[in-house]
Amino acid sequence: MLATSKITISRKALESNYRFIRNQIGDDANISWVVKGNAYGHGIEMFAPLAVACGAEHFSVFDASEAYRVRKSLQDKEVQIMIMGMVEDQHLEWAIENNIEFYVFEPERLEAAVRAARKVGKKAKVHVEVETGMNRIGYEAHELPHVAELLLKHPDLLQFQGLCTHFAGAESIANYVRVTQQRKTYKRILNWFANQGLQPDIKHVACSAAAIRYPPTRLDMVRIGILQYGFWPSRETLIEHNSKVNRQDNPLERLISWKSQVMDTKTVKTGEYVGYGTSYMATKEMKVATIPIGYGHGFTRSLSNAGRVLIRGKRVGVIGMVNMNAITVDISQVDHVERGDEVVIIGNQGELELGVSAFGEFSQQVNYELLTRLPMDIPREIVD
Repeated sequence: MLATSKITISRKALESNYRFIRNQIGDDANISWVVKGNAYGHGIEMFAPLAVACGAEHFSVFDASEAYRVRKSLQDKEVQIMIMGMVEDQHLEWAIENNIEFYVFEPERLEAAVRAARKVGKKAKVHVEVETGMNRIGYEAHELPHVAELLLKHPDLLQFQGLCTHFAGAESIANYVRVTQQRKTYKRILNWFANQGLQPDIKHVACSAAAIRYPPTRLDMVRIGILQYGFWPSRETLIEHNSKVNRQDNPLERLISWKSQVMDTKTVKTGEYVGYGTSYMATKEMKVATIPIGYGHGFTRSLSNAGRVLIRGKRVGVIGMVNMNAITVDISQVDHVERGDEVVIIGNQGELELGVSAFGEFSQQVNYELLTRLPMDIPREIVD
């Protein structure tokens, strides 16, 4: 391979995860497949067609550029795309023309949507995001009358596609009271809109964690992100789920594997340092191997003297500082390591496995961060 590492995405794992998710949430709620952050590092262009093959009909992205990538990767396939975050005024006409749904959460955007829809001659499909306690984005209570006024005044230009909000940490029991209050606030706002003679086509509030932990939040649609890729929003959610169904194993399967190869091996004498600086000194003669991946590839620098990879069916440790394009590992206890040998960074080798969670345990990063840091230019390939 020309690149120094490669990512593979498992078709069968996605199919298995989709069956699990559908079984958990039932048939009443639609699923919006969240592919923001380059499909959580898996690659939008790779993942979106796989999702459609599983039955996906609705995708959620963060911005207009991601919406464009989803649409391009699916070509003429009939799916809905929803922008949950950034869409600049100059891109609204493109979104409306291409039936792209988008959140509105401040007065200027809704007014700009009216102007763009009038220019295009087509309704803007808007999802009104309301502030319920996250304190990030969303209409405040005092702004809602203006929203209702515009929706009522321009039924030919604005389609009230959805009423939505986002929970502030449904993956943790520590946020139970806050999430419960958010649910009450959302219901109150929904009733307020009904009293104005306005009903959204779709009601949606649940992310992966809420969809699993709070069944009443599933409503018309759930926005599933991390679960579809084979990861839990938190270890707490996995433990809670397993305790309810009396099982011990993880019902989800990781889609992603990441592999590289040994670039070089050498012997280091006792008392010599490995890599930049003096963070690691050989206390005895040892053999080391250099692997051509580093923090420039998403292998975070905080894994210096802490990370792990698999070589020849053995787990070996990173020694010295993680460089931009290389790491060094201790292979003293592994026989016959040679240049070109497979190195597993995420995935299985022999009877051993390294998951993304292994990174988190050593680097204090969550799955979401580690996955989305995998650069887009690492080649990705679909496998069964």
